[in-house]
This record gives sequence, structure tokens and C-alpha cells, in this order.
Amino acid sequence: MTTITVNDRPYTVPDHPVVVITVDGGDPRYFRDGLSRGIMPRLQRMLDGGGVFSVGASEMPSLTNPNNISIVTGVPPAIHGIPGNYCRLPDGSLELLNDPRFLRAPSIHAEFAARGIPTLAVTTKDKLRRLLGNGGVPSVSVERATGAALPEYGIDDIEELVGTPAPDVYDPSASHYAMRIGLAVLQRVPELRLIYVSLTDRVQHAAAPGDELADRFFVEFDALLGAYLDAGCTVGITADHGMNAKHHDAGTARVHYLGDLLTEAGVPFEEIVLPITDPYPKHHGALGGFAWLHLAPEHRGAAVRALAALPGIEEVWEREDAATIYELPADRIGDIGLAAAADTALGRHAVDHDLSQLHGGLRSHGSRHEQLVPLILSRPVRGPLAKRLYAGVLRNRDIHDLTLNNTV
Repeated sequence: MTTITVNDRPYTVPDHPVVVITVDGGDPRYFRDGLSRGIMPRLQRMLDGGGVFSVGASEMPSLTNPNNISIVTGVPPAIHGIPGNYCRLPDGSLELLNDPRFLRAPSIHAEFAARGIPTLAVTTKDKLRRLLGNGGVPSVSVERATGAALPEYGIDDIEELVGTPAPDVYDPSASHYAMRIGLAVLQRVPELRLIYVSLTDRVQHAAAPGDELADRFFVEFDALLGAYLDAGCTVGITADHGMNAKHHDAGTARVHYLGDLLTEAGVPFEEIVLPITDPYPKHHGALGGFAWLHLAPEHRGAAVRALAALPGIEEVWEREDAATIYELPADRIGDIGLAAAADTALGRHAVDHDLSQLHGGLRSHGSRHEQLVPLILSRPVRGPLAKRLYAGVLRNRDIHDLTLNNTV
């Protein structure tokens, strides 16, 4: 049995294909609802045959980039360096954290690839492709699938390989296309041993568990899960974060616009950073359950007093404490961190956010309330992590350890 140590964890090199699927926005409630109503028969059969459905926690803030990178590195953002989708760096510049230069730790896939183990990373959103492909990992995104190739495996045209054109990244079927890419490459390259497939949360931002759109999504997800199982894969499933409605009964967004509130209170500030910010504003309008404030030391007490008393603000931490409690790199976060209630989003100024393109009422993530994620394994878990898995205290960053080291 060969193991490769990555970021101080040993990982067993499998003798068959292993796939880890991150369902963006895949709150456990979607899976429980689908199983309870019988619309996910392959998942049910997998669980009846010895598979495991447990829950764990995502990283905070509960956002896409920090969690995907934690999942593929097996370590928290304090080590891998990605605390959000977006941040303010020590020099004052504001950056989308989509570039590999921001990474401070290698991925499991990169270390496997460096030792000649065939790997693949497939993502729906192109913002993740460069991060997941860092270190020589063969990678492709649905968003840029047209004209894309995988020369490492002699594949010249991804769309020709799959057999259909790639959908738009906002199409509800884009996630399924990512799963089809992984299946098609595996069929062409059966020696693949470690596959990572990261989906998009376009559907989860628009539809709650039990909604028609969500049902269509998870019915097709279930069928593609079955295809991976039929191909002989060991499968691990988790999510980068959950999802909650953050709007009033009438459908209007429930938001605290922090810049407007601080200005009204007479509190000067330098910057408000919303770490959910990314290139996909139709999903969430850059409104999520977490925010960072950058401001001078003499104004921090007044800012805390002005905001902590607001209904819907649940956590307020200064930088040093926030770095510890959220396991984040202290040089890439704000002076004060704010986390909101399940039904509340945080914004900068009302004029900064265009909500006209949302897929429906605001559904978003970022707070503690979106930390709960599934940890689903296609095989029984018997290894050293079993007790912690069943106790519900593992993180999504443990999914590769579970899948590679702790299944039988």
C-alpha cells in the first residue's frame, strides 16, 4: 500500500478510481428531502449497500473558494491561504482570490500528479479551474469547455468527448455537465485514480429543497452518481456550504447595508469587504452572511457598538480572534469580522448591489448557518476517522482522508 503525504496527512494511493464530488450549495436538507421522497434511488441503494450519510462542517466564511481549496488540500484557510472569494491584501489592494499565486499549500491532486498518479479536476465555474489545476493537475471547467482540451490524456476536444455542447454556466444543467466530463474522461482514461468534480450552486441559490427546480437537479445528480458507481468508482460527496433564504415573506431581500449604517452612525471606515464577491452576481448580488470591516483602531469600538446591536448580527470578532476561531490567515482578513443570522445578508451600500438579476428571492450563504454540509461515502467507513464521522465533528476538508484512507 503506497501513501503520499500532503500537508502533513498521508493519503493512500487507490488501486481503482476514486471521485470526490463537491455539490456547491449542497445543504444536507436537499439530500434528506430527496431520499425521503424517493427521488434519489441510486443514492438510497448505495446507502442500503453499506454507504454512509453523515454531516460535518464547512470552513468559515461558508463560501466557495476557501472551502473548495480546503477540500483539495485537507487543511484550513490559515494554512492554504484562501480566506474567501475576495479579500483586501496587506497593501490595501482588493483581489478576487482566483489566482494560484495566492495559494500557500499544495493540493492532494497536485502531489499525486507529481508522483505520476493520474488525476483530474473538473469544475463548473472557471474561477476555480486555475486554483484546482495548480501544480500540474489536468483540469477543465464547463464555463470554458468550448475549445478546451486535456492534452495530458490525448483529449483534443472536451465537447466532442462528452458528445454535446457545454451549457452556459448559469444553466441549471451546468453542474451535470461537469459530472459528465469526469465520466467521459474516465471512460477514455481508465487508469485515472483521483478525480475531483466541483459543481455550481446556481440551482440552490434559486430553489429550496422540494422545489421543482431542485428536484430536477437532484434526480439528474442521482442518475450520474449511479454512472460513477457503475464505473467502479469509490465516491465521496460533500459540499462547500449550505444555503438559506435571506428575504422577507414578500420576497424582498433582508439586508443590512453596513456602509450606510456606519455612515449614519458617524463612524469612519476604510473599506467593507464582502468575501462572497465573485464573477457570478446573478447568484447572490454579492450579498452573503459574512463581512469584514477595515478601519482605524480608534473607530473600532464605535463600529462594534453600532453594528453588534442590530437584529440579525450574531458574531462580531476582531482580527486576532477571528483568525483563531475561523482558522483564517490573519494577513488576509479585516479588522472586524461580522457573521449574520440565517435569514439575514450583509452588504456595503444599497447602491452597490444590483438585485435585478437574481434567479428569485435572495438565497445565499456565508454565515455559521450555512456551515452544515453532507459527508457521504459509497463504502463503509471503518478507519481511524469513523468515530469522529459518526459523531458529526469532521469537516469537509476531511473528505479525501475519509475516501482514500478510511473506507473498506
